[in-house]
Amino acid sequence: MDFQTKLNNYAELLVKVGVNVQKGQTVVLNISIDFPELARAIVKKSYEAGAYKVKVNWSDDAVSRIQYDMGSEESFLDVPTHAAAERIEQAENGAAFITIKSDDPDLLAGVSSQKIINANKTASNALSRFRQLTQSFKVSWTLGAAPSAGWATKVFPDVPEEEAVAKLWDAIFQMVRADQPDPVAAWEKHVATLKEKSSYLNDKQYKQLHFVGPGTDLKLDLPENHVWLGGNKENAKGVWFVPNLPTEEVYSAPFRTGVNGTVSSTKPLSYSGNIIDNFTFTFENGRVTKVTAEKGEETLKGLVGMDEGSHYLGEVALVPHHSPISDSNILFYKTLFDENASCHLAIGSAYSACVEGGTELSPEELRERGLNTSAAHTDFMIGSGELDIIGITKDGKEEAVFKQGNWAF
Repeated sequence: MDFQTKLNNYAELLVKVGVNVQKGQTVVLNISIDFPELARAIVKKSYEAGAYKVKVNWSDDAVSRIQYDMGSEESFLDVPTHAAAERIEQAENGAAFITIKSDDPDLLAGVSSQKIINANKTASNALSRFRQLTQSFKVSWTLGAAPSAGWATKVFPDVPEEEAVAKLWDAIFQMVRADQPDPVAAWEKHVATLKEKSSYLNDKQYKQLHFVGPGTDLKLDLPENHVWLGGNKENAKGVWFVPNLPTEEVYSAPFRTGVNGTVSSTKPLSYSGNIIDNFTFTFENGRVTKVTAEKGEETLKGLVGMDEGSHYLGEVALVPHHSPISDSNILFYKTLFDENASCHLAIGSAYSACVEGGTELSPEELRERGLNTSAAHTDFMIGSGELDIIGITKDGKEEAVFKQGNWAF
């Protein structure tokens, strides 16, 4: 199968499986100027699927770096009022959102951590309404990826740039099943498998999960009537979509104040153009009480300090160690891929759908049900072939959920 065929398959997956574009729907595409060919393919596939119009928002890593280097700290506190209002209006009118991640993991290395903190906090606060709509799955959205030169050479540092980009394209196509004869059918089969795992866990309704591995001994309570999700989701209009391409996870939300112990990272975290590596969190009654990192500690502390909710967890996700991304033995330095190669947790907000009836609840009501709210939501990887997870039932019985990094059932 040649490159163009796989690229067209990928665009079709993003449109038909990712956001499942409906007739008369607006599509919003966020993508780098480095990928006009992919953008055009997505736009074409969207119109073929019946889109009313497609709005393309272009970005440029080089411009972003210049702004961070030369802009003042105060400039990153300016609220992006008009851009946020447009995105919120689009979401409230039922638009579908496709975002292609491609930035260099080291894009903002050496930039003042305060600038990054200011930018992230300002943007997150401005987009709080948009985040409510997406995290409650009221609208269809999906994340994909494309290999910038900086990202590709980070993943494959021992080959020339052009070869690195080609190798990363091949890896992406493989992980999203764009290299298969019938990619859409392959995704239907994969989603069904994820649904089987989530259904099993939903029937169990464990009271607590106990994570045990090198540097990790963490007990995590689950809310009453919690919901495990995996694969596709249903938006407010009853249309199914898949938020991440790829996805290998089954996930839910921890009980906000019910997390205790220490957890250690197993993969680097690429956050706001910086790499954070070999880090740990210690929790007491749900709250982060200690943060350590061999690399990027100040950036990590800035994330935790974004607001009160960023001191707590909002997601727990289970991913088997033997999954396509993990078995590739590629460290992607991109959370979209690395989180789907490893069990992970998320600092910050929870998905409201992770408790029964949660999508109709206010942030205050979600807090009452035990879910965390925050302007942040950042996944970090904790899984490995040495991780065991024990599920503890309401009557205190212990059952193996993961053994040596893989499903025990």
